[in-house]
Amino acid sequence: MAHRPFASAPYVVAKSALAPAEPHIPAEESLCPIVSHDWVNSEYKHLVVDASPKALAVKPGQFFNLLCPSPDAGELWLRRPQSVYRIDPQNRRVEFLYKCVGRGTYGLATLEAGDELNMVGPLGVGFTSAEFVMADDLFGRVGEVIAVLDTDGTSAVEHVEAILERLIADRRADAFYTCGSNRLLQLMKRVGKRRGIPGQVAMEQVMACGLGPCYVCVRTFEVDGKKELRRVCIEGPVFDLQEAVGW
Repeated sequence: MAHRPFASAPYVVAKSALAPAEPHIPAEESLCPIVSHDWVNSEYKHLVVDASPKALAVKPGQFFNLLCPSPDAGELWLRRPQSVYRIDPQNRRVEFLYKCVGRGTYGLATLEAGDELNMVGPLGVGFTSAEFVMADDLFGRVGEVIAVLDTDGTSAVEHVEAILERLIADRRADAFYTCGSNRLLQLMKRVGKRRGIPGQVAMEQVMACGLGPCYVCVRTFEVDGKKELRRVCIEGPVFDLQEAVGW
């Protein structure tokens, strides 16, 4: 029986039938039409694409490796990993919310509605929580949102620790989930270990292939008192909170 090759022409959403009905691998390269791409503020953009069935099957914590155009005369050799902001299965849409901080994301920001985005995914191991919620308005539908900011000092570690301790005392903290902030990772590790509360962290790291062979995204973890190396793209990006060393 003939097997499909792993590498093939990208699946063009709504234009080609290259993607098999029963996928032999959980990820694919696809060309997705951009539905909208708007600035949220001076630093963040909200990107919405028309996605393939495989892309819409993304799980919480998984990511896509995006092919970004160059913002200047130089070349961009690596794709940029991006976590998902939201999915809309009924309208076949996947959304990204990202900050423009380097040549990759500034290049990504040049794409407009009607262009096509080349993306590989879904990739990686996600969260074991069942809800796929990515913003305060979505979180607010299922629980309380407590806003903490750098501008007014409410994001200080001691203040967040007091919030966590209050939630634990009220029996409202079954697990910890975090991403992005190393100081909050270390805080949750400490409180979680002391209080016996499990948790997970979504790690961020520069990647090349996003599939495992290149080993560019290796980070150090501590398991049973021993240091070991793991690839963020394929063993993660979501890891046990107590095993993560940090950024």
